Amino acid sequence: MRVVIAGASGFLGTHLTEHLRVGGHDVTHLVRREPASGRESRWDPYAGEVDQTVIDRSDVVVNLAGVNVAGNPHSAKRAHEVLESRVTTTDVLARAIARAERPPAFLAGNGISWYGDHGAQELTEDSESRGDAFLTTVTREWQAAAAPAVKAGARVCILRTAPVMDRSSSPLKELRQLFSVGLGARVGDGQQFFPIISLRDWVGAVSYLAESRDVSGEFNLCCPETPTNSEFTRTLAAAVKRRVFLVAPAPVLKVVAGRMAPELLGSLNVRPAALERAGYDFQDEDVREVLAAALA
Repeated sequence: MRVVIAGASGFLGTHLTEHLRVGGHDVTHLVRREPASGRESRWDPYAGEVDQTVIDRSDVVVNLAGVNVAGNPHSAKRAHEVLESRVTTTDVLARAIARAERPPAFLAGNGISWYGDHGAQELTEDSESRGDAFLTTVTREWQAAAAPAVKAGARVCILRTAPVMDRSSSPLKELRQLFSVGLGARVGDGQQFFPIISLRDWVGAVSYLAESRDVSGEFNLCCPETPTNSEFTRTLAAAVKRRVFLVAPAPVLKVVAGRMAPELLGSLNVRPAALERAGYDFQDEDVREVLAAALA
C-alpha cells in the first residue's frame, strides 16, 4: 500500500510512519522544504501546491498537519494559525484527491472537540455538534474542508481524535511531571467526561482504517470507556504513587485558559461506535489500561 502523510514529522505522524513501514507499506512524507530523500515530496499548502503525481499514485492520503493548539490561549493570531493550518492543508489535499483519476482514500485528521459540551449524554459519531467553543468551531470547518474528496467519491475517514496519551508527549508528559511532585489537581468539579486514547490504539486504529477498504465516514478515536476528570485524576495519581489534594477552580480556569477553557471544563462522554462496528479491537479500553500503556 502506498501512503502519503502530511504532518509526518509530528509525534503522531512519526509513530504512524514507523508502524506502517514495519508493516511493509511504502510511506511518503509531504514536507515544506527541499526533500532529503525519495521518501519525501515538497508541498506548499498555503500556495495551494502539491505534487499531483504523488497523490495520483497513492492508495491512501493522511493529513495530520496543523499548528499545535498549545500556546497563548488569549492570542487571536495563534487562534487564526490553529484554524488556518488545519483547514488549508485539508482543502489542498482534498482537491488534489478529487483531481485524481482514481481518487485515493483520505484519512483526514480532526478532533473530538467536534461535539461540544454534552454533559453526561453518551455520544457516538451520529451525535450533533453543539455550541461555539473555539476548537468545536475549528473542527467543523476542518471537516467541511474534506468535502471535495467526498464529492469526488473518494473513501474519506474523518479522524475525530481524543487526547493521545503517552509519557513522551503532551498532555501526559506535562501532567505526569506535575502529579509526580504532588501538584496534580482535579479540574472543576471533576464530573466532566474526558475522552482519551492510548498511542498504540491511535496508531492501530488509523492503520486499520487505512487498510480497510470498505469503511468510511466519521470515527471517534478514543477508548471505549470514557473516564470523568475525577477518574482520570485518581488513576494518574495512583500510577505515579501520589495523592491529589488540589482543585483547579472552574472560575479561575475560565480566566486563565481563555478560549481553551471549554476543553478543560466541557464534558464529552464519547464512544468509538464506528470503530467498534468496523471491527477494530482496542488494546486499552479504559483509563486504567490507557495510562498503564502510556506510562510503561
